[in-house]
Amino acid sequence: MREEMTIGRLADFAGVNLETIRFYQRQGLLDEPRKPLKGYRRYPPSAASRVGFIKRAQELGFTLAEVKNLLRLEDGQNCRETHDLAKQKLSVIETRIVDLNRMRRLLKGLIAECEKGKRPRSCPIIATLSGGKVGSKEKPASRFH
Repeated sequence: MREEMTIGRLADFAGVNLETIRFYQRQGLLDEPRKPLKGYRRYPPSAASRVGFIKRAQELGFTLAEVKNLLRLEDGQNCRETHDLAKQKLSVIETRIVDLNRMRRLLKGLIAECEKGKRPRSCPIIATLSGGKVGSKEKPASRFH
């Protein structure tokens, strides 16, 4: 795409909602072009590339604050800093995977206990969530105080 476009055309071209474009502008991720006296704002072709960059970064798990940092490094001359940000993100993702696996294992155990049907008056899932133990010695409610 080599020609300037309206916000609607930019949104269509980038495969996002019009409000996404406006949100990115409010977050400082995308510049808002000046509005001519009579007419519509026109976005340069680079805006579509920028929206694509933002969406791909989000797909890799980067938050908008992290995307803002990556955009600052977009010129490709700061490979070390970009590398470090990616390593940090990978570490966060790996930690989340461990946590998600733990949660899956605990939920599977609760579901299996429930399916045994040996507690006719008390649901093991509700009992656990109401103050029983879930994979630790600490009661779940006390974690929130």
